[in-house]
Amino acid sequence: MITNKTTQRIGHEPVHILLVGNNPIELSSMQAVVQKLPGKKVMTEIAFDLNSIWNRLMKFRPSLILIDDNIGAAQLGQTIQRLSADPKTKDVPIAVLKNSNYSSVVMNEVNDYVLKQNLKPETIYSILKHVMQFKQARTYLTRTYNKRKRQLLKLMR
Repeated sequence: MITNKTTQRIGHEPVHILLVGNNPIELSSMQAVVQKLPGKKVMTEIAFDLNSIWNRLMKFRPSLILIDDNIGAAQLGQTIQRLSADPKTKDVPIAVLKNSNYSSVVMNEVNDYVLKQNLKPETIYSILKHVMQFKQARTYLTRTYNKRKRQLLKLMR
């Protein structure tokens, strides 16, 4: 059931992707790859830091946020934490683009990781599909857990 909804959403609606990084050359090449999603209308915005992210989010609602890990571990962690906590972006899937498998940035809020060398339109489509399914499942489980927890607390009173 999740797969059908996700596939329909990806197939019929434009895909809005926010690209976050600190290297304009790499971001433009990432944008070129993302624009080649087969059969999809893709809208992209580019942001370089938290301030420019919030400026983009005033008029742009992303379906996916791709963050380049070149921004540095501290800024990466801060950015992901802020995006995951903000009501406007907490339900938007986040994927991190990594330079190598050797760096081990693992965060609960990140839905997927991809190596830059594997960045192709098909990979972006697969990431988008995967993170949307994962995010839907996580949201469902959180909502169900909170509901059941309240019901259990009522029974114990």
